[in-house]
Amino acid sequence: MAIINNRLTTAQYEANFADIHPPYESITAAKVDAHRCLFCYDAPCTKSCPTSIDVPKFIKQITTENIKGSAHTIFSSNIMGAGCSQVCPVEKLCEGACVYNLLEEKAIPIAKLQRYSTEKAMENNWQLFKRKPSVGRRVAIVGAGPAGLSCAHTLSKEGIDVTIYEKESKGGGLMTYGIAAYKVTPRFCEEEVDYILSIGGIEVKYNQELGKTISLAELKRNFDAVYLGMGVGVARQLDIPGEKLEGVVDAIQFIYDIRTKGYPSVSVGDKVAVIGMGMTAIDAATQAKRLGAQEVTMIYRRTREEMSCTQHELDIAMLDGCEVIWLAAPKKVKGSNGKVKQLVCSIMKLGEPDASGRRAPVDTGETFSLDVDMVIKAAGQVPFEKLVKKYKLDNKNGKLVIDKNCATNIKGVFAGGDAVNGGKEVVDAVQAGKDGAKAILSYIRVK
Repeated sequence: MAIINNRLTTAQYEANFADIHPPYESITAAKVDAHRCLFCYDAPCTKSCPTSIDVPKFIKQITTENIKGSAHTIFSSNIMGAGCSQVCPVEKLCEGACVYNLLEEKAIPIAKLQRYSTEKAMENNWQLFKRKPSVGRRVAIVGAGPAGLSCAHTLSKEGIDVTIYEKESKGGGLMTYGIAAYKVTPRFCEEEVDYILSIGGIEVKYNQELGKTISLAELKRNFDAVYLGMGVGVARQLDIPGEKLEGVVDAIQFIYDIRTKGYPSVSVGDKVAVIGMGMTAIDAATQAKRLGAQEVTMIYRRTREEMSCTQHELDIAMLDGCEVIWLAAPKKVKGSNGKVKQLVCSIMKLGEPDASGRRAPVDTGETFSLDVDMVIKAAGQVPFEKLVKKYKLDNKNGKLVIDKNCATNIKGVFAGGDAVNGGKEVVDAVQAGKDGAKAILSYIRVK
């Protein structure tokens, strides 16, 4: 067994990482699906969308070939509607709420229709929003991810001059660096960021990290308000013996490398174990298999009923040949010459519900072992606890605490997205950015 890179041919990499949800090839194909829509009053699809996109309206606009109008309807609610159409777990949101499900018929392919309209807007660089003249107010945003970009765009439309400070060399946050490459390409992410910024009035300063190259005091001094949308990014550790052995990697770093270095450059083992059953775990497992791993086994301490990923995501992993061992938790990583050789797991059973409402896993005292040469940790992410404590921001285990107006305990400093909720969907972060912008507009105008 060995962890090596460049396992496949160029053609194999291209096939393995091709778009998993190909777009419509023509307006005719899009209209066929759009005409199936019942255009429900008080539509459940709209109510299930965190950004409240008027789904029946944008689909109706497609039926009349008003694609520009359709894109405007989507972007008015969700400026990252193009990206969300590719990465949202629509099976538990808009499409999951479609009334056709009650009729035991196939739901309207809302995400695919949304992708059609929004990508047409981006391809043609349709400027659907006009920025108001500058009002002389300046806002600093930390993080050019979904929350930060959404906040920036909303503020800029109202004539606010925005400066975003981003620690990476590119914007997009989770979209650019943390999602499987077969769902959305780095090139698309770059194009989406450029499209959002094209409204004007938004400056992005890359390679600028809060607590290192910039300080909160500096931002407060130089701007009328500050929005913290830095997300989360510190991988949760397993805290088990052998965790430091060569071959034990963080899922976030693994996915980051795939997104930034290119497929042939990323090393993967012959036999890989992935710890966790969230979306990140699924992305790590499927991509390990598509990079050439012979065996990928997912380890989850609960059962299928408690998993945080969707059944649709799990199906992708299963179709890729990934195996799942339920009711198992990592206990120890064994190695030889400093390298991973075996993963020892505890056999679990379910006890009473924990604080999250899910039944808590309980160790039975029994164990089993897996021969592996790579262990990918995808047991979740934790907030930047040291950073928020450094600036004396109210927090709960590192997650920022805000009031109903998105305000932190420090006057003029607002926050939203994963930095507050600990990690949800991209669409939730977009809505958080909108909410933050609304609160900031109210704050700076009455100052």
